[in-house]
Order: sequence, then C-alpha cells, then structure tokens
Amino acid sequence: MTLRQKILAVDDEALNRDILADYLSIAGFEVIEADDGDTALQVLADHPDIDTIVLDRMMPRMDGIKVLRQLKSDPRFRDIPVIMQTAAASSEQIVEGIRAGAYYYLTKPYEDIILLGIISAAIDGAAEKKQLREAIVKNSRVQAMLQQGRFRFRTLDEAKGLAVFIANCCPNPETVGPGLLELLVNAVEHGNLGIDYEQKAKLIAENRWQAEIEHRLAAGENMSKFAELSYESQGRAIQIRIKDAGNGFDWTDYLEISPRRVTHAHGRGIATAKALSFSSLSYVGCGNEVVCTIALGA
Repeated sequence: MTLRQKILAVDDEALNRDILADYLSIAGFEVIEADDGDTALQVLADHPDIDTIVLDRMMPRMDGIKVLRQLKSDPRFRDIPVIMQTAAASSEQIVEGIRAGAYYYLTKPYEDIILLGIISAAIDGAAEKKQLREAIVKNSRVQAMLQQGRFRFRTLDEAKGLAVFIANCCPNPETVGPGLLELLVNAVEHGNLGIDYEQKAKLIAENRWQAEIEHRLAAGENMSKFAELSYESQGRAIQIRIKDAGNGFDWTDYLEISPRRVTHAHGRGIATAKALSFSSLSYVGCGNEVVCTIALGA
C-alpha cells in the first residue's frame, strides 16, 4: 500500500486549518495540524517524515518567520519545503521569507487548485534538490583545481550533471548548485526549446512539462541546438557564463522576487539564484547569456 504524503498545517485560526485539511484530505494527503509555532516544532519532532509544511506568517507568540528560521537552522527539518501562507504579500515580506527559507507562498484567499499546484511543486522541488545535494556530496572535489573550462549541453540530464560538476569547482557547492541548475534548465527549456513563462505554467498544471521537454528535444529543428557554459577562476572570484541558442527574453522583471508571481508554481529561479547562490548575476544583451560571479573568500 502506498503511504500518503504528510502535510503539516500550521495556523492559529481553526477555520483556516479546517479549510486546508478539507482541501488536502480530498486530494489524498494526510494532514497534521498545529495551532502555533511551538506546537509545530513538537509535531515535527514526533513526525520526522513530514513531506511539506504550510505555515501561516502571522501568529501570536512565535510568528511564521521565527518558526521558519528555527526549522532551517535544524538539520532534521531544514530540507522540508515550507509554503508561507499570508494575507498580504509585499515584496519586502516576500524577500524576508525567501531569505529565511520559504520558497513558496500562498496569498489568502486562494483556490484549492492553486494550493495543490504549489504543494506539488514544493514536493517535486524538494526531491530534485535532495538528489542534487546527494550527487554533489558524492562527487569528487578534485575538480576544485579547475582553472578554466568550456562545456556544452543540450538535455536536462546533461544540465543536471554539469550543475553537479561545476558546483564542486566552487568553494560552496551546496549553495551554488541549486541556483546554477535553475539557470542551466532555463537555458534548455526557455532558451533552446522556446517554452515561455505562460506555456510552462500550463504544462506544469497539466503535468506535461517533462513530456513536452522530451518532445521538443527530439524535434528536428532542435537536435543541433546546444547551450554553452564557460568557467574561469580569476584569483579573487569565479566567473560562470551560460549562453543559449534562443532569441533571449526580457530578463529585467525576473531579477527580483515579484509579488505578482509569488504564488505561481515557477518563476522564482533567477531571483533566488541571484539572492542566494552567487555574489552577482547579470544578463547580457538580449537575455540569452547570463554572467554569474562568486567572490572567493566571501
């Protein structure tokens, strides 16, 4: 028998917890409830197999941000994806939550389809990050001696393998890896294959994103399209350049977290990479080339 995935719903309002429990139970999840931050931490200690946490931001005694910081500082819980639930999502609040470890947001009121889409994205994203981290840990650190290199890639599997290799060339591989993978995947799906933001949202909602990637990779016009990565250790910094074969995009709206996109199942990768994975990140020209810098010793 397949075990149901467990969701911890943390909210001081009983009605909000009841609504969450109804939505999630109908969708097949097992729901565990907590009415404040202290209770949530105790529940996690008793249920280490929690898959995702839906956490209210505004609570008495210990608010959602404080709970989140405690979760992310504890090795037992830091890899559990947290979806921050809030009635008002200003850009400052969103950035504060992202930096504390909340990659996903829900703005009240929301529809059940949005809730389930965000939870699905959170669970899938956590699994991918776990695989990436394990691959980085297993990989040899010999490549940390690399001074300069050029690579090309075409598929998502090649992008993942390259992300592991290049991350291990850097002094903080587990920090660089997730952001680097976001940019490499962007180069394949958005750049070479031409899947735009709205198309990706629709494909994710219909659970067809991976199939569409494979379909487009096999198309004749895309068989010879490669993206390129160049790596150079410059003494006091590492510079990574990623260039795809696409027509570029208007990147200016994606460098910072946008309240308009915060409840979407995707669209935060570039901003998160800029904020958490690199010392600096900038796009060149039409947007089909991105330059990332890692300051050594920072």
